[in-house]
Amino acid sequence: MARRLLRSVEQKKLGGVCAGLADYFDLDVSLVRLIFVGVALITGILPMVLFYLIAWLVIPTQPKE
Repeated sequence: MARRLLRSVEQKKLGGVCAGLADYFDLDVSLVRLIFVGVALITGILPMVLFYLIAWLVIPTQPKE
């Protein structure tokens, strides 16, 4: 079965995008969140906020089991 990128329902803080990325890449969710904040501070807040909002809208939610 192919892996799919899905927003997490259990580990979400805001929209579940970082938790979904962590699940997809098999990383710790805290590491993904720290990377997201670090990149946001380096590139400016607005591009990462736009990325997060678009990802929140585009990535489907993980189905409840």
